[in-house]
Amino acid sequence: MPQDPGFTDEQKQYLEGFIAGIAKKHGIAVPNGAPARPGAPGAGDPTAIHVAAQHRAVAVGGRLVPEELAKREKNPFDMWDEIAANAAAGRFPKGLDVFRHKFHGLFYVAPNQDAFMLRLRLPGGIVSSHQAKGLADIAERFGGGTLDVTTRANLQIREIGAAHPIAVLSAIDELGLTSRGAGADNIRNLTGSPLAGIDPHELIDTRPLTRALYHHILNHRELYGLPRKFNISFDGGGRIAMLEDTADIGFAAVRVGPEKPVAAGVYFRMLLGGLTGHGSFGRDAGVLLEPHELVAATAAILRVFIDHGDRTDRKRARLKYLIERWGIEKLVSEAATHLPFPWRFVAADQCEPRGPIDRHAHVAVHAQAQPGLSYVGVVLPASRLTAEQLRGLADIAARRGSGTLRLTVWQNLLISDIPDALIPEAVAEIEAFGLATNASAVRAGLIACTGNVGCKFSLSDTKRQALEIADYLDARIELDQPLNIHLTGCPNSCAQHYVGDIGLLAAKVDLGGTETEGYHLIVGGGSGADLALGREICRDIPADELPHRLEIGLGAYLARRDADESFQAFAKRHSVEQLAALFGAGAVT
Repeated sequence: MPQDPGFTDEQKQYLEGFIAGIAKKHGIAVPNGAPARPGAPGAGDPTAIHVAAQHRAVAVGGRLVPEELAKREKNPFDMWDEIAANAAAGRFPKGLDVFRHKFHGLFYVAPNQDAFMLRLRLPGGIVSSHQAKGLADIAERFGGGTLDVTTRANLQIREIGAAHPIAVLSAIDELGLTSRGAGADNIRNLTGSPLAGIDPHELIDTRPLTRALYHHILNHRELYGLPRKFNISFDGGGRIAMLEDTADIGFAAVRVGPEKPVAAGVYFRMLLGGLTGHGSFGRDAGVLLEPHELVAATAAILRVFIDHGDRTDRKRARLKYLIERWGIEKLVSEAATHLPFPWRFVAADQCEPRGPIDRHAHVAVHAQAQPGLSYVGVVLPASRLTAEQLRGLADIAARRGSGTLRLTVWQNLLISDIPDALIPEAVAEIEAFGLATNASAVRAGLIACTGNVGCKFSLSDTKRQALEIADYLDARIELDQPLNIHLTGCPNSCAQHYVGDIGLLAAKVDLGGTETEGYHLIVGGGSGADLALGREICRDIPADELPHRLEIGLGAYLARRDADESFQAFAKRHSVEQLAALFGAGAVT
């Protein structure tokens, strides 16, 4: 991230005038009463709460980071004509305009690629066949012809040239989709249970909830330009894990039985402050919410984050750090002032335990709640699809199912609502596009971030190396228990390496004066009922040595485990030193 270089004289003059104008509007005395800057938010403008928060940060001696100055010097959503002019001239953005473009979902990914990456908003990860075909066309016409499924059940289109942003944004809008707020300091794609509405084990269908919050965000200007990015996840209590405990706000469906402090039924517990890349899972806020209360609860927590999130240090500008400063009780109490109803405080032990999670339910064929219908989980090579493959899957979904594709946080997709009699034909057609509907334990649980092919922060080619690991291990070892291997290219942890059975964090490794790609090895992570942060057991393994080292460690697990013991349980009962030795290395010192 860009570092704060301090204020120039011009910035100081602007800041004094801008703050004075806002302070005058809010009745706050400011020395040197400078006039307000033209274009500052007017009375009744909901975005003024952001400027007031910036003023409070400066008033106590803080220094706003460049991104905060960028947001108030030029509203990122007032840049359409500028984006169009750049496109006509074939120019990419420069300076802080690179940051502002992210508000439109456009990421200029230089120096790794002299191109844009576009990130979408797909609430709950659900896309129609028509929309999927349209996105495939966009990827072919304006991008590199591929699409990536992300760990937020989203899609990214890469290699978009300087001349094409307006054409791409227009085409997406005409599909009934948007990328508004998909990057930068905004609420990212809302994740929800991919089996929502078809899972025989779910407690509640999360689709109406993700859609309601999606439209609420799109229609409330104050929910853009937060102190930093914000993740929200909904878990309906079904077969597929949602990693809701890794989000800033996680809503987990629970059932409450009779003779409890509240009426029996299905509610949601609210988890706050998840940020596993920084070593934290979401903490239970101690409240139960009815489904219709979730949007208001979200808005209340967001309002507190807007008012009090750190705007002077990008590394600490997440909800986790506000909770560290205040404590979760103060956060919940402050949020209550923005709620139209009182919190319903109920201890977690008054709720029934969550139902079991099937770690392979996102791949292969599974029966739905609807008799005679099944869904097919499609395995994607390192989460990437060609436009031709996506178009083909969309066609299969339209002809064999209900025209619905469901993306998952496990970087694959499901085709739902297929009559059981048509499953063999659907599977054969999927495989004809070079895709699988079943996979080994290694390949089914393989997660990889974008890598250094398209991300300037990544230190390694994670997707290529993930496939090399899968090919190597599948030829040499057979696992009968689910296993997740997460490869992430930098500490931002887009692939959430700390919650994998095996987490791999990219590093540059010095081999006698020559620098090569490599990884630090973390083991024993998990989420949900298996909540645990992985432990780093060794560092700086060269990438070309990694597959063999994993073979050694997994072979030791198979040879020494107790009957049917999971890898996580095996790792838990061994020390860091013992695990390092099992993987053929010395322990971290």
